[in-house]
Amino acid sequence: MTIDELLKLPVFEGANLVAGGVRQNKRIENVNMMDAPDIIDYLKADDLLVTTAYHYRDEPIQLLELIKAMHQKGCAGIGLKKRFLGSIPEEVDTFANTVGFPIIALPEGVGLGSIVNQSLSAILDLRTSELKMALETHQTFSKHIMSGKGLPHLLENVAELVGYPVMLMDERCQLIHSSNPPSPVLNGLEYLYRMGYSIFPDGSPFTSLTFLMREPKTITAFPIFTDKSKRGALIVLGGMSDSDTKEILTVEQATNVIAFELMKENALKQYTRRAKNEFFIHFINGEFSSKAETINRAKEFGLDNNRTYKCIVGRLDRDENLLGFKDSQIEMEKVFDYVEEELSIFPFRSHVFIKGELCFILIEGESIDTETDSSSSIQLALELIQENVFRQFKRTVSFGISNICYEFWEVLEAHGEAINALNSGRLSGNRQFVQAYQAKDLSKLLRMIPADDLIEFCEYTLQKLSEPNVSELGLVQTLAVYLETHCQISETAKRLYVHRNTIIYRLEKIEELLGKKLKDPDTTLHLRLALRIQHTLQTT
Repeated sequence: MTIDELLKLPVFEGANLVAGGVRQNKRIENVNMMDAPDIIDYLKADDLLVTTAYHYRDEPIQLLELIKAMHQKGCAGIGLKKRFLGSIPEEVDTFANTVGFPIIALPEGVGLGSIVNQSLSAILDLRTSELKMALETHQTFSKHIMSGKGLPHLLENVAELVGYPVMLMDERCQLIHSSNPPSPVLNGLEYLYRMGYSIFPDGSPFTSLTFLMREPKTITAFPIFTDKSKRGALIVLGGMSDSDTKEILTVEQATNVIAFELMKENALKQYTRRAKNEFFIHFINGEFSSKAETINRAKEFGLDNNRTYKCIVGRLDRDENLLGFKDSQIEMEKVFDYVEEELSIFPFRSHVFIKGELCFILIEGESIDTETDSSSSIQLALELIQENVFRQFKRTVSFGISNICYEFWEVLEAHGEAINALNSGRLSGNRQFVQAYQAKDLSKLLRMIPADDLIEFCEYTLQKLSEPNVSELGLVQTLAVYLETHCQISETAKRLYVHRNTIIYRLEKIEELLGKKLKDPDTTLHLRLALRIQHTLQTT
């Protein structure tokens, strides 16, 4: 009930609003009567105080201190009888008009008890009517959802009842449904979210915002509480205030019904996600009987075999502040949920799977996509996601990217490439990186093995060939050229500028020192590796 509505009650006949008239729409939740000087300690926000001001008859200026304290507490106003005051002090009148604090001159012929009782009775009747309306509205909306008409039709009904278009936004300020064509304020709301601003101050039942566009647009946002940590919003494309009681109740009941519907949809998504995860784990573990079975099962989850894919694997970087296993799992799931939500804003279709500490992402493309184009756009998207993850969770996440796959079946190999790329970046000591897979040549692979192990392998394989007195005979050089020419004696002699019989003699000497035949494939393979390792060690 507002000040203006209260003054229309019969018990206030003859009362006048003598100060603070600009706040006639100030909401009143309770009416209290003062018969003690310390009444301020018992008043709350939106309380209307009625008093004879008997305690201020000798020092009327003290009334100013009471009104200042009431204004600070957010009280609705004060009703005074002038029998003891005579008139309202000028300082009180000036302050009340300056801050908009309502002062009501009460009729002398009506007792304060009657004023309090009839006011509270009117407020109670109004609350009862509002509760009845809220219950009926909630039942209407609930039946609407249960009938299967869905959220879009519900938003159309809400828009018709409140007289403004409405939009349903998720917790990331992304549009879910709208009763009318989307409004330009969508961009403004998304910008606020990206900049880290909260639409709803703590404890606020709703928020009004004005966007300074070509034509300023005021909206009213109502929070939607679901099982997610952040709130969605029902946006009314119009300004609403506390005085719009009926409309506010309608929107609030709509948000309750919408919250239940969104939680139901989220539960279904979680079930679908678990099924997708199980499929993907079985797939990469090779547990399906054939390629045909795999492709058919993949179609159930919208994975067409005849499309291109890139496999990405993500993992949270190690946190210095180690969490327990339970807390780590909860935080990891929150981050990966957030990554999946962030992917939805990019212009490519993605599929997310969770396996242990790893998050696998399949980016789907057209068959005409080029490797360069897809890599650059995916790289940019992942870097933006990394920045947002750090801003939201103060954690860093790294990604490994596979080569492009030209059918879904190739993801079986691509997921290994993505893991290889991720591990390669981690071995380099990097954090918050995006590492593309690169096939390693032999020298890169050898550099990943500890030097002591390489030296031991060389000594074991080459044996006496590595001794100083033997090296003077040129046997190692001869062996290297012989293996390089695919064991062709004539070509080896030509490259070394020696007679063919000399090469034959040297090869026989090598076999004698090694105790092995050079015609054995395993022997030549080990010797090739040992000679390559020697070269690698000498050049690093």
